[in-house]
Amino acid sequence: MSQSLNPNPTYDVIILGASGFTGKYVIREALKFLNVPSSPLKNLAIAGRNTSKLSQALQWASRPNPPPEIPILTADTTDPSSLRDLASQTKIILNCVGPFRLYGEPVVEACADSGCDYLDISGEPEFMERMEVKYHDQAVENGSLVVSACGFDSIPAELGLMFNSSQWLPPAVPNSVEAYLSLESDKRIVGNLGTYESAVLGVANVDKLQELRRSRPKRPRPVIPGPRPPKGPLMNHLKEVGVWAVKLPSADAIVVRRTLSCLAENPHGLPGVNESTEQVKRREAFWSSIKPAHFGVKIASKSPLGVVRFIIVGLFIGLFGKTGLGRWLLLKFPSLFSLGWFRKKGPTEDEVASATFKMWFIGHGFSDGSLASQGNRKPDTEIITRVMGPEIGYLTTPIILVQCALILLKERNNLPKGGVFPPGIVFGPTDLQDRLQHNGISFDVISKKTI
Repeated sequence: MSQSLNPNPTYDVIILGASGFTGKYVIREALKFLNVPSSPLKNLAIAGRNTSKLSQALQWASRPNPPPEIPILTADTTDPSSLRDLASQTKIILNCVGPFRLYGEPVVEACADSGCDYLDISGEPEFMERMEVKYHDQAVENGSLVVSACGFDSIPAELGLMFNSSQWLPPAVPNSVEAYLSLESDKRIVGNLGTYESAVLGVANVDKLQELRRSRPKRPRPVIPGPRPPKGPLMNHLKEVGVWAVKLPSADAIVVRRTLSCLAENPHGLPGVNESTEQVKRREAFWSSIKPAHFGVKIASKSPLGVVRFIIVGLFIGLFGKTGLGRWLLLKFPSLFSLGWFRKKGPTEDEVASATFKMWFIGHGFSDGSLASQGNRKPDTEIITRVMGPEIGYLTTPIILVQCALILLKERNNLPKGGVFPPGIVFGPTDLQDRLQHNGISFDVISKKTI
């Protein structure tokens, strides 16, 4: 059903940009599910500009086994015909070529044009929202499902909010959920350079994002019970979990808001292209258990000094990212301006293997929804949940991306025919959370109490 324009594609999945830092980890993750009896992934290809680098990435990803016979295809984001050729041969393209602001649009266009499904690992709000404006109608018409942010940005935030929300059993309702992200390692934490580049370019293009939003009709806002929570201090100490934190201007909160806005327009979720009656009931039951809440993200550290370091790096990117010379300096010397968090050669395999993340979701709300309408009544209930997993850029991101692809292959009839959507509205009612739990990303309830 996903291939309305090409009913018999050669491949189930093509990984584009497979020789990059993240791409080779995506190959490694995909190989775990290739031709496994219970897996819908029966054939796979990898694609990029340089076939010898792709071959090396495949060898690396296959270790200690010899590399399997997987087609290596040539494609370049500057060559639209090569991308159309790619999209015509597969059910799904997994796009790992970032920054997506620079290289993503031609791939989305090729997929929307051909009816091929598209998933990426972007954390760039302006790119995602622009793709929705430009390609949503075409993707709907041609049966192409285009979903960005199918990595650490932003599925732990999306599913984490839904998991916390589902703990508020009637008559209780949430008012706000604040996510606190803590990155931990026995060694040093080294980030994905693509993430850093995206942050720098995001600052440079913040005006374009505002302009894009002003040009669009206003979308409905979800109805959230109770008053809007106060802004609070720049830096705060979360005693419950022993961390200090500062607000993180990440894509996560923006993507979650897009999903909640989509849900306000479609209270029962998005209908699948060919759902069974049983699946319709499951989808509607799932969304009836999800209650919207004000959502924000903070980055956390065990010491106040760690938070000061976050603030300094944020100031560097914020100040220098506004001018051409400043951006050149930031991108030329990433290690210097990020205080060692990002470096051009990326982390070592040991640094990746030793890193983990914890994301706490602190939900505040009302034990009874009727209390929320009583003037300026403050929330009286707190529910803390947690999502936890391995290193975010090279381990968690490939796990999530591959599981999303497997769901598309297996459950395509239960998903929307096509369109450009945030991941939560598409994958929320699927078994993605269970799949992640089976692959090293856990969801736990930490505490419920009256405040």
